[in-house]
Amino acid sequence: MLRLGHIEFSNCLPIHASVLERTPAGLEVVHGIPSRLNADLDAGRIDVAPCSSIEFARHADRYRLLPKLVIGSAGPVYSILFETSVPLDALTDADVAVPTASATSVVLLKILAAMHWQVRPRYRWFTQGGEDPFGAGASAALWIGDVALQREPPAGHHVYDLGAVWFEWTRLPFAFAVWQTRLPAARDPELLDLLAVLEQSRAESLRDPRALAQRHASRFGLPVDRLADYWSTLRYELDEPMIEGLLRYYRHASELSEAPRVSRLTWVGVRGTC
Repeated sequence: MLRLGHIEFSNCLPIHASVLERTPAGLEVVHGIPSRLNADLDAGRIDVAPCSSIEFARHADRYRLLPKLVIGSAGPVYSILFETSVPLDALTDADVAVPTASATSVVLLKILAAMHWQVRPRYRWFTQGGEDPFGAGASAALWIGDVALQREPPAGHHVYDLGAVWFEWTRLPFAFAVWQTRLPAARDPELLDLLAVLEQSRAESLRDPRALAQRHASRFGLPVDRLADYWSTLRYELDEPMIEGLLRYYRHASELSEAPRVSRLTWVGVRGTC
């Protein structure tokens, strides 16, 4: 039995739609928010998952990447939003709330704050849907996933799409999640069979995203057209520009001591590294 982690946010659905609607024999799907799937993969409770991309950098000695698959953007992502009640240049020493559900986006925010905006806030965790970070005194907060898509900021707040900010700064795409495994190479035939299924799901989903949205919009609380447009904006192909953006992200993460330096990417189904 191969255990596949599934991110409960809508951004994962186009790649996983077929296995959710028609789960193949020999596959178990485990649902969770990104931080939960990160912990499950690390503990061996799941075998492969679209984990936060920062997780590979933190476990590069044990993890390998499935090729071709990513949840990313090349510009606005719409579901990773930094909301602040004060100007950016006033954030040094201010309280910034970051969600416990996230890993990659929190590190991305820290990179942009320190290296692009050149501010040094104080970060603290909060639970999306369970806490009001601004009511608790935060000057800014990071929202992710479907909560961010549904968020309506109060008047006077400034909102920054971190996918757009990263692209404007680097001119590179950003990979928020990549499919990772800790299974040995002996299990590659199973993983490559799964990869083929997921690639087919991606092709079918993006051929008619509105049809997919009509089947699933109610579970996310989003209008059909909004959800279909969102999927059409995201990038799901782990191509060379996306890999270049991923490696630049890893370099900056290591410079902030958020992860060890990544010298190579290790792939399922490929001997050696690059």
